[in-house]
Amino acid sequence: MKFGIFYEHQLPRDWEDFSEHQLIQNSLAQIELADQLGYDYAWEVEHHFMEEYSHSSAPEVFLAAASQRTRNIRLGHGIIQLTTNHPARVAERVATLDLVSNGRVEMGLGEGSSVTELHPFNLRFRDKRDVWEDAVRCTLPMMYNHGWEYEGEYFHFPKRAVVPKPLQKPHPPLWVACSQLDTIKYSAHRGMGALCFKFVNLAAAEAWVNAYYNTFLHHQEKLADYAANPNIAVVGGFMCAETDEEAWQKADGWTFFQFALQLYGKEGPFEPGEVNFWERYQEWKQTPAGQKRSGSELIGSPDTIRERLKELEDANVDQVILLNQAGKNTHKDICDSLELFAKEVMPEFHAREDEHQAWKQAVLNGEIELEDIDTEPFNISRGREPTQKSTKEARDMVAGTSGRTASQAVE
Repeated sequence: MKFGIFYEHQLPRDWEDFSEHQLIQNSLAQIELADQLGYDYAWEVEHHFMEEYSHSSAPEVFLAAASQRTRNIRLGHGIIQLTTNHPARVAERVATLDLVSNGRVEMGLGEGSSVTELHPFNLRFRDKRDVWEDAVRCTLPMMYNHGWEYEGEYFHFPKRAVVPKPLQKPHPPLWVACSQLDTIKYSAHRGMGALCFKFVNLAAAEAWVNAYYNTFLHHQEKLADYAANPNIAVVGGFMCAETDEEAWQKADGWTFFQFALQLYGKEGPFEPGEVNFWERYQEWKQTPAGQKRSGSELIGSPDTIRERLKELEDANVDQVILLNQAGKNTHKDICDSLELFAKEVMPEFHAREDEHQAWKQAVLNGEIELEDIDTEPFNISRGREPTQKSTKEARDMVAGTSGRTASQAVE
Protein backbone atom coordinates (compact mmCIF):
# COMPACT_ATOMS: atom_id res chain seq x y z
CA MET A 1 0.00 0.00 0.00
CA LYS A 2 1.15 3.54 -0.75
CA PHE A 3 0.71 6.65 1.36
CA GLY A 4 -0.09 10.27 0.61
CA ILE A 5 -0.54 13.46 2.60
CA PHE A 6 -3.40 15.87 2.02
CA TYR A 7 -3.70 19.67 2.08
CA GLU A 8 -6.80 21.85 2.27
CA HIS A 9 -4.81 24.77 3.67
CA GLN A 10 -7.32 25.24 6.45
CA LEU A 11 -6.94 28.45 8.40
CA PRO A 12 -9.52 28.83 11.20
CA ARG A 13 -9.89 32.24 12.77
CA ASP A 14 -8.47 34.29 14.43
CA TRP A 15 -5.95 35.43 11.85
CA GLU A 16 -2.89 37.64 11.97
CA ASP A 17 -1.31 39.58 9.12
CA PHE A 18 1.13 36.79 8.28
CA SER A 19 -1.08 33.77 9.02
CA GLU A 20 -1.49 32.76 5.40
CA HIS A 21 2.21 33.17 4.71
CA GLN A 22 3.11 30.95 7.67
CA LEU A 23 0.50 28.36 6.62
CA ILE A 24 1.95 28.03 3.11
CA GLN A 25 5.56 27.93 4.28
CA ASN A 26 4.78 25.28 6.91
CA SER A 27 2.99 23.15 4.32
CA LEU A 28 5.95 23.31 1.96
CA ALA A 29 8.29 22.29 4.78
CA GLN A 30 6.01 19.37 5.65
CA ILE A 31 5.97 18.10 2.06
CA GLU A 32 9.75 18.44 1.87
CA LEU A 33 9.97 16.35 5.05
CA ALA A 34 7.49 13.79 3.71
CA ASP A 35 9.60 13.40 0.57
CA GLN A 36 12.69 12.72 2.66
CA LEU A 37 10.77 10.19 4.79
CA GLY A 38 9.58 8.21 1.76
CA TYR A 39 5.91 9.18 1.46
CA ASP A 40 4.54 8.53 -2.02
CA TYR A 41 2.10 11.39 -2.74
CA ALA A 42 1.26 14.95 -1.70
CA TRP A 43 -2.26 16.06 -2.63
CA GLU A 44 -3.51 19.65 -2.80
CA VAL A 45 -7.12 20.78 -3.26
CA GLU A 46 -8.65 23.64 -5.22
CA HIS A 47 -11.36 25.69 -3.54
CA HIS A 48 -12.57 29.25 -3.97
CA PHE A 49 -14.07 31.80 -1.57
CA MET A 50 -14.30 29.29 1.32
CA GLU A 51 -12.59 31.23 4.10
CA GLU A 52 -11.26 29.24 7.06
CA TYR A 53 -12.11 25.94 5.38
CA SER A 54 -9.63 26.14 2.49
CA HIS A 55 -7.22 28.90 1.48
CA SER A 56 -6.10 26.95 -1.56
CA SER A 57 -7.27 28.64 -4.73
CA ALA A 58 -4.09 28.25 -6.82
CA PRO A 59 -2.84 24.69 -6.25
CA GLU A 60 -0.69 24.68 -9.37
CA VAL A 61 1.43 27.48 -7.89
CA PHE A 62 1.81 25.71 -4.56
CA LEU A 63 2.62 22.34 -6.16
CA ALA A 64 5.19 23.99 -8.44
CA ALA A 65 6.92 25.39 -5.36
CA ALA A 66 6.77 21.94 -3.72
CA SER A 67 8.28 20.38 -6.83
CA GLN A 68 11.46 22.39 -6.37
CA ARG A 69 11.91 21.27 -2.76
CA THR A 70 11.33 17.55 -3.38
CA ARG A 71 12.74 14.77 -5.55
CA ASN A 72 10.50 11.70 -5.49
CA ILE A 73 7.07 12.38 -4.00
CA ARG A 74 4.21 12.48 -6.50
CA LEU A 75 2.39 15.84 -6.67
CA GLY A 76 -1.36 15.41 -6.85
CA HIS A 77 -4.10 17.81 -7.86
CA GLY A 78 -6.82 16.65 -5.55
CA ILE A 79 -8.57 18.16 -7.43
CA ILE A 80 -8.57 20.68 -10.29
CA GLN A 81 -12.03 22.18 -10.73
CA LEU A 82 -12.88 21.62 -14.37
CA THR A 83 -16.05 23.67 -13.90
CA THR A 84 -14.30 26.93 -12.96
CA ASN A 85 -11.22 26.70 -15.20
CA HIS A 86 -11.03 26.95 -18.96
CA PRO A 87 -9.91 23.63 -20.53
CA ALA A 88 -6.91 25.14 -22.32
CA ARG A 89 -5.62 26.74 -19.13
CA VAL A 90 -5.97 23.42 -17.30
CA ALA A 91 -3.97 21.62 -20.00
CA GLU A 92 -1.29 24.33 -20.06
CA ARG A 93 -0.83 24.51 -16.30
CA VAL A 94 -0.79 20.76 -15.70
CA ALA A 95 1.70 20.21 -18.52
CA THR A 96 3.97 22.94 -17.18
CA LEU A 97 3.82 21.51 -13.67
CA ASP A 98 4.65 18.07 -15.06
CA LEU A 99 7.69 19.52 -16.81
CA VAL A 100 9.05 21.44 -13.83
CA SER A 101 8.48 18.42 -11.53
CA ASN A 102 10.16 15.95 -13.92
CA GLY A 103 6.95 14.03 -14.52
CA ARG A 104 5.54 13.67 -11.00
CA VAL A 105 2.01 15.06 -11.48
CA GLU A 106 -1.24 13.22 -10.65
CA MET A 107 -4.26 14.86 -12.30
CA GLY A 108 -7.33 14.74 -10.09
CA LEU A 109 -10.46 16.23 -11.64
CA GLY A 110 -13.54 17.56 -9.86
CA GLU A 111 -16.68 19.64 -10.13
CA GLY A 112 -16.62 22.09 -7.19
CA SER A 113 -18.39 21.60 -3.89
CA SER A 114 -21.03 24.29 -3.43
CA VAL A 115 -22.87 27.32 -4.78
CA THR A 116 -20.35 29.46 -2.87
CA GLU A 117 -17.72 28.39 -5.37
CA LEU A 118 -19.71 27.86 -8.55
CA HIS A 119 -22.16 30.77 -8.79
CA PRO A 120 -19.47 33.49 -9.10
CA PHE A 121 -18.24 31.66 -12.21
CA ASN A 122 -21.70 31.81 -13.81
CA LEU A 123 -22.34 28.10 -13.19
CA ARG A 124 -25.42 26.38 -11.84
CA PHE A 125 -24.77 23.83 -9.09
CA ARG A 126 -27.21 21.43 -10.72
CA ASP A 127 -25.25 21.51 -14.01
CA LYS A 128 -21.83 20.76 -12.59
CA ARG A 129 -21.63 17.09 -13.63
CA ASP A 130 -22.62 17.90 -17.23
CA VAL A 131 -20.11 20.76 -17.42
CA TRP A 132 -17.43 18.50 -15.93
CA GLU A 133 -17.99 15.77 -18.52
CA ASP A 134 -17.88 18.26 -21.38
CA ALA A 135 -14.69 19.75 -19.94
CA VAL A 136 -13.03 16.33 -19.80
CA ARG A 137 -13.84 15.73 -23.47
CA CYS A 138 -12.42 19.14 -24.36
CA THR A 139 -9.34 19.19 -22.09
CA LEU A 140 -7.60 15.84 -22.22
CA PRO A 141 -7.06 15.59 -26.00
CA MET A 142 -5.22 18.92 -25.80
CA MET A 143 -2.45 17.10 -23.93
CA TYR A 144 -1.67 14.53 -26.63
CA ASN A 145 -2.82 16.13 -29.91
CA HIS A 146 -0.60 18.81 -31.40
CA GLY A 147 -3.65 20.64 -32.72
CA TRP A 148 -7.11 20.28 -31.20
CA GLU A 149 -10.56 21.76 -31.72
CA TYR A 150 -13.77 21.00 -29.89
CA GLU A 151 -17.48 21.76 -30.23
CA GLY A 152 -19.38 20.56 -27.18
CA GLU A 153 -22.43 21.31 -25.14
CA TYR A 154 -20.70 23.83 -22.89
CA PHE A 155 -17.25 24.41 -24.36
CA HIS A 156 -16.27 25.64 -27.83
CA PHE A 157 -12.60 25.71 -28.75
CA PRO A 158 -11.17 26.67 -32.16
CA LYS A 159 -8.27 24.63 -33.48
CA ARG A 160 -5.05 25.55 -31.70
CA ALA A 161 -1.76 24.00 -30.67
CA VAL A 162 -1.98 23.83 -26.87
CA VAL A 163 1.58 23.95 -25.56
CA PRO A 164 3.56 22.79 -23.71
CA LYS A 165 2.82 19.07 -23.58
CA PRO A 166 3.30 17.09 -20.34
CA LEU A 167 6.38 14.94 -19.77
CA GLN A 168 4.20 11.93 -18.91
CA LYS A 169 2.64 10.46 -22.02
CA PRO A 170 -0.11 10.76 -23.04
CA HIS A 171 -0.90 12.71 -19.84
CA PRO A 172 -0.52 12.42 -16.04
CA PRO A 173 -2.63 9.72 -14.29
CA LEU A 174 -6.31 10.67 -13.96
CA TRP A 175 -8.40 10.66 -10.79
CA VAL A 176 -11.94 11.70 -9.81
CA ALA A 177 -12.96 13.30 -6.50
CA CYS A 178 -15.59 11.13 -4.79
CA SER A 179 -17.23 13.32 -2.14
CA GLN A 180 -20.17 10.94 -2.40
CA LEU A 181 -19.24 7.29 -2.07
CA ASP A 182 -21.36 6.21 -5.02
CA THR A 183 -19.11 8.34 -7.22
CA ILE A 184 -16.54 5.56 -6.74
CA LYS A 185 -18.47 3.51 -9.29
CA TYR A 186 -18.70 6.55 -11.57
CA SER A 187 -14.92 7.06 -11.48
CA ALA A 188 -14.44 3.42 -12.50
CA HIS A 189 -17.08 3.84 -15.22
CA ARG A 190 -14.97 6.68 -16.63
CA GLY A 191 -11.71 4.72 -16.28
CA MET A 192 -10.19 7.01 -13.66
CA GLY A 193 -8.80 6.57 -10.17
CA ALA A 194 -11.10 7.23 -7.20
CA LEU A 195 -10.20 9.75 -4.48
CA CYS A 196 -12.65 9.08 -1.66
CA PHE A 197 -13.12 9.26 2.10
CA LYS A 198 -12.08 6.41 4.37
CA PHE A 199 -14.60 3.61 4.81
CA VAL A 200 -16.16 2.87 8.18
CA ASN A 201 -15.04 -0.76 8.38
CA LEU A 202 -13.57 -3.69 6.48
CA ALA A 203 -16.92 -4.81 5.07
CA ALA A 204 -17.55 -1.40 3.55
CA ALA A 205 -14.02 -1.22 2.16
CA GLU A 206 -14.34 -4.62 0.49
CA ALA A 207 -17.73 -3.74 -0.99
CA TRP A 208 -16.54 -0.48 -2.54
CA VAL A 209 -13.19 -1.81 -3.77
CA ASN A 210 -14.93 -4.76 -5.42
CA ALA A 211 -17.54 -2.45 -6.94
CA TYR A 212 -14.81 -0.19 -8.30
CA TYR A 213 -12.86 -2.94 -10.04
CA ASN A 214 -15.95 -4.77 -11.31
CA THR A 215 -17.23 -1.53 -12.83
CA PHE A 216 -13.80 -0.71 -14.25
CA LEU A 217 -13.59 -4.12 -15.91
CA HIS A 218 -17.15 -4.60 -17.13
CA HIS A 219 -18.83 -1.21 -17.43
CA GLN A 220 -16.07 1.21 -18.40
CA GLU A 221 -17.00 4.01 -20.78
CA LYS A 222 -14.42 6.73 -21.27
CA LEU A 223 -15.35 10.30 -22.13
CA ALA A 224 -12.38 10.61 -24.52
CA ASP A 225 -9.40 8.62 -25.74
CA TYR A 226 -7.33 8.92 -22.55
CA ALA A 227 -5.25 6.42 -20.57
CA ALA A 228 -7.20 4.59 -17.87
CA ASN A 229 -5.94 4.65 -14.28
CA PRO A 230 -7.27 1.77 -12.12
CA ASN A 231 -6.62 3.04 -8.59
CA ILE A 232 -8.60 3.61 -5.43
CA ALA A 233 -7.33 5.93 -2.68
CA VAL A 234 -8.99 6.83 0.60
CA VAL A 235 -8.55 9.94 2.78
CA GLY A 236 -8.65 9.61 6.55
CA GLY A 237 -8.11 11.92 9.49
CA PHE A 238 -4.58 11.31 10.78
CA MET A 239 -2.35 11.90 13.77
CA CYS A 240 0.30 9.47 14.98
CA ALA A 241 1.69 9.82 18.52
CA GLU A 242 3.14 7.56 21.19
CA THR A 243 -0.29 6.97 22.77
CA ASP A 244 -3.89 7.13 21.57
CA GLU A 245 -4.68 9.81 24.15
CA GLU A 246 -1.81 12.04 22.99
CA ALA A 247 -2.79 11.63 19.34
CA TRP A 248 -6.39 12.63 19.98
CA GLN A 249 -5.29 15.67 21.97
CA LYS A 250 -3.07 16.80 19.10
CA ALA A 251 -5.80 16.15 16.49
CA ASP A 252 -8.63 17.59 18.56
CA GLY A 253 -9.86 19.83 15.73
CA TRP A 254 -9.54 17.47 12.77
CA THR A 255 -13.33 17.22 12.28
CA PHE A 256 -13.35 20.92 11.39
CA PHE A 257 -12.64 19.57 7.90
CA GLN A 258 -16.06 17.92 7.52
CA PHE A 259 -17.95 20.43 9.66
CA ALA A 260 -16.95 23.50 7.64
CA LEU A 261 -17.59 21.83 4.29
CA GLN A 262 -21.07 20.76 5.37
CA LEU A 263 -21.81 24.24 6.74
CA TYR A 264 -20.91 25.83 3.41
CA GLY A 265 -23.09 23.29 1.64
CA LYS A 266 -26.12 23.66 3.90
CA GLU A 267 -26.09 27.38 4.74
CA GLY A 268 -23.76 29.12 2.28
CA PRO A 269 -22.96 31.38 0.66
CA PHE A 270 -22.16 33.74 3.52
CA GLU A 271 -21.29 37.40 3.59
CA PRO A 272 -17.47 37.65 3.78
CA GLY A 273 -16.40 37.76 7.41
CA GLU A 274 -19.97 37.29 8.63
CA VAL A 275 -19.47 33.85 10.20
CA ASN A 276 -16.71 32.70 12.50
CA PHE A 277 -16.54 29.05 11.43
CA TRP A 278 -14.19 28.04 14.23
CA GLU A 279 -16.58 29.39 16.87
CA ARG A 280 -19.49 27.58 15.22
CA TYR A 281 -17.35 24.44 15.21
CA GLN A 282 -16.67 24.73 18.94
CA GLU A 283 -20.43 24.92 19.57
CA TRP A 284 -21.07 21.92 17.33
CA LYS A 285 -18.41 19.87 19.13
CA GLN A 286 -20.48 20.07 22.31
CA THR A 287 -23.39 18.30 20.64
CA PRO A 288 -23.76 14.50 20.49
CA ALA A 289 -22.95 14.59 16.76
CA GLY A 290 -19.83 16.65 17.40
CA GLN A 291 -18.55 14.32 20.10
CA LYS A 292 -19.10 11.13 18.13
CA ARG A 293 -16.09 9.37 16.65
CA SER A 294 -16.59 7.39 13.47
CA GLY A 295 -14.04 4.75 14.41
CA SER A 296 -12.46 5.03 10.98
CA GLU A 297 -9.95 7.74 11.88
CA LEU A 298 -6.25 7.01 11.58
CA ILE A 299 -5.57 8.75 14.87
CA GLY A 300 -3.66 7.02 17.64
CA SER A 301 -0.50 5.16 18.49
CA PRO A 302 1.47 3.29 15.82
CA ASP A 303 -0.15 0.04 16.95
CA THR A 304 -3.68 1.48 16.70
CA ILE A 305 -3.09 2.96 13.25
CA ARG A 306 -1.39 -0.24 12.04
CA GLU A 307 -4.48 -2.25 12.99
CA ARG A 308 -6.82 0.03 11.04
CA LEU A 309 -4.53 0.17 8.03
CA LYS A 310 -4.45 -3.62 7.93
CA GLU A 311 -8.19 -3.60 7.20
CA LEU A 312 -7.66 -1.33 4.22
CA GLU A 313 -4.77 -3.45 3.03
CA ASP A 314 -6.91 -6.59 3.32
CA ALA A 315 -9.58 -4.85 1.21
CA ASN A 316 -6.92 -4.08 -1.44
CA VAL A 317 -7.06 -0.29 -1.24
CA ASP A 318 -4.21 1.14 -3.36
CA GLN A 319 -3.37 4.25 -1.38
CA VAL A 320 -4.17 5.82 1.98
CA ILE A 321 -4.07 9.62 2.08
CA LEU A 322 -3.36 11.04 5.53
CA LEU A 323 -5.27 14.21 6.46
CA ASN A 324 -2.99 15.86 8.99
CA GLN A 325 -3.30 19.57 8.16
CA ALA A 326 -6.76 20.11 9.63
CA GLY A 327 -8.29 22.53 12.09
CA LYS A 328 -5.57 24.05 14.24
CA ASN A 329 -3.15 21.13 14.19
CA THR A 330 0.30 22.60 14.77
CA HIS A 331 3.27 22.43 12.41
CA LYS A 332 5.37 20.63 15.03
CA ASP A 333 2.70 18.01 15.75
CA ILE A 334 2.21 17.38 12.03
CA CYS A 335 5.95 16.88 11.46
CA ASP A 336 6.33 14.69 14.54
CA SER A 337 3.40 12.59 13.39
CA LEU A 338 4.81 12.14 9.89
CA GLU A 339 8.17 11.10 11.32
CA LEU A 340 6.78 8.58 13.82
CA PHE A 341 4.48 6.99 11.24
CA ALA A 342 7.29 6.74 8.69
CA LYS A 343 9.54 5.06 11.26
CA GLU A 344 7.09 2.71 12.98
CA VAL A 345 4.30 1.89 10.51
CA MET A 346 4.87 2.76 6.86
CA PRO A 347 7.80 0.44 6.03
CA GLU A 348 5.91 -2.82 6.59
CA PHE A 349 3.06 -1.75 4.29
CA HIS A 350 5.49 -0.53 1.65
CA ALA A 351 7.22 -3.91 1.84
CA ARG A 352 4.01 -5.68 0.77
CA GLU A 353 3.29 -3.37 -2.18
CA ASP A 354 4.56 -5.93 -4.72
CA GLU A 355 2.00 -8.45 -3.42
CA HIS A 356 -0.78 -5.94 -3.89
CA GLN A 357 0.32 -5.09 -7.41
CA ALA A 358 0.36 -8.78 -8.29
CA TRP A 359 -3.21 -9.13 -6.97
CA LYS A 360 -4.32 -6.08 -8.93
CA GLN A 361 -2.79 -7.31 -12.17
CA ALA A 362 -4.52 -10.67 -11.72
CA VAL A 363 -7.85 -8.88 -11.26
CA LEU A 364 -7.32 -6.71 -14.34
CA ASN A 365 -6.29 -9.78 -16.36
CA GLY A 366 -9.46 -11.61 -15.35
CA GLU A 367 -7.56 -14.26 -13.40
CA ILE A 368 -9.29 -13.27 -10.15
CA GLU A 369 -13.04 -12.58 -10.10
CA LEU A 370 -14.27 -10.30 -7.34
CA GLU A 371 -17.56 -10.88 -5.58
CA ASP A 372 -20.27 -8.38 -6.52
CA ILE A 373 -21.19 -6.99 -3.08
CA ASP A 374 -24.17 -4.65 -2.60
CA THR A 375 -22.75 -1.23 -1.69
CA GLU A 376 -26.04 0.41 -0.71
CA PRO A 377 -25.78 -0.49 3.01
CA PHE A 378 -22.43 1.34 3.03
CA ASN A 379 -23.49 4.38 0.97
CA ILE A 380 -23.10 7.24 3.44
CA SER A 381 -23.74 10.76 2.15
CA ARG A 382 -20.92 13.17 3.05
CA GLY A 383 -21.69 16.26 1.00
CA ARG A 384 -24.29 18.09 -0.99
CA GLU A 385 -25.62 16.68 -4.22
CA PRO A 386 -27.67 18.65 -6.76
CA THR A 387 -31.25 18.66 -5.50
CA GLN A 388 -32.67 19.38 -8.94
CA LYS A 389 -32.09 17.83 -12.30
CA SER A 390 -29.61 19.47 -14.61
CA THR A 391 -31.07 22.19 -16.79
CA LYS A 392 -28.94 20.96 -19.70
CA GLU A 393 -28.61 24.66 -20.46
CA ALA A 394 -25.69 25.13 -22.81
CA ARG A 395 -23.66 28.07 -21.53
CA ASP A 396 -21.11 30.12 -23.40
CA MET A 397 -17.80 28.91 -22.00
CA VAL A 398 -15.64 30.03 -24.93
CA ALA A 399 -13.43 32.23 -22.79
CA GLY A 400 -13.92 30.51 -19.46
CA THR A 401 -13.73 33.03 -16.64
CA SER A 402 -12.70 36.00 -18.79
CA GLY A 403 -16.30 36.70 -19.69
CA ARG A 404 -16.34 37.10 -23.46
CA THR A 405 -19.56 36.18 -25.22
CA ALA A 406 -19.77 33.91 -28.24
CA SER A 407 -20.29 36.92 -30.51
CA GLN A 408 -17.03 38.43 -29.25
CA ALA A 409 -14.96 35.27 -29.65
CA VAL A 410 -12.68 35.30 -32.68
CA GLU A 411 -10.51 32.74 -34.42
